[in-house]
Amino acid sequence: MTEATALVAITRGGALLLQRLAVVLPEADLYVNERGYALLQPFHDRTTLVQGGVAAAVGDLFSGYDQLVFTFSIGASLRLLAPHLQDKSADPGVVVVDEAGRFVIPVLSGHLGGANRFAAQLAEKLGATAVFTTAAEVQQTLAVDILGRELGWQVEADKAALLSAAAAVVNGEPVALVQEAGSGAWWPADRPLPNNIHLFENLDDLNKQAYAAILYIGHVTFNTDFMRQFGSRLVCYRPPLSSEGD
Repeated sequence: MTEATALVAITRGGALLLQRLAVVLPEADLYVNERGYALLQPFHDRTTLVQGGVAAAVGDLFSGYDQLVFTFSIGASLRLLAPHLQDKSADPGVVVVDEAGRFVIPVLSGHLGGANRFAAQLAEKLGATAVFTTAAEVQQTLAVDILGRELGWQVEADKAALLSAAAAVVNGEPVALVQEAGSGAWWPADRPLPNNIHLFENLDDLNKQAYAAILYIGHVTFNTDFMRQFGSRLVCYRPPLSSEGD
């Protein structure tokens, strides 16, 4: 599914960059002030002239798009976004690109909002460098909250369990990953797993008390007594039934 994307500029240099971005993101909408509008004449069918400053439009952009691309500083971006922040499960992805188009930096909703993935794709299109600050990307390890998302997996865990498991992964604590169903394409075949991630084919094969977190991929539904063994250490991923045998 194509994500609704808005490209936003407030300076002449930013509007010039929007000329490049509009080409590599042909479905995106453009938002500029009067300073940049004349520079985007070839794209006027996709361009909105924002009257009274971009700040007045950010609320509508924040609720109306999946990805926002700002072509001005991170500091200015954060000040514009601050009044509209809700929760990482609801906020759109926000990416900042410097005016020279050299760096693409996800600054909000990197995982759940897809900003990290979007930034990587945009950087490739621009020939730029994507700059990640989320621990999972920096350490090249699992992103617990979106594991298997592109394979259609659904995650089942409360917020405390997700936070606890993510902390265990990035802090190098022992983590068990038990896969009883679904595709094995959740990790690049040419990259070894981090040393603290231990693979199992069955929950019965592991010492449940030896791991700071347990990531379970399968269709078994656990009863209350079984869940008590794990506390907030268990995160379940449910692959679609059609993926069996992939």
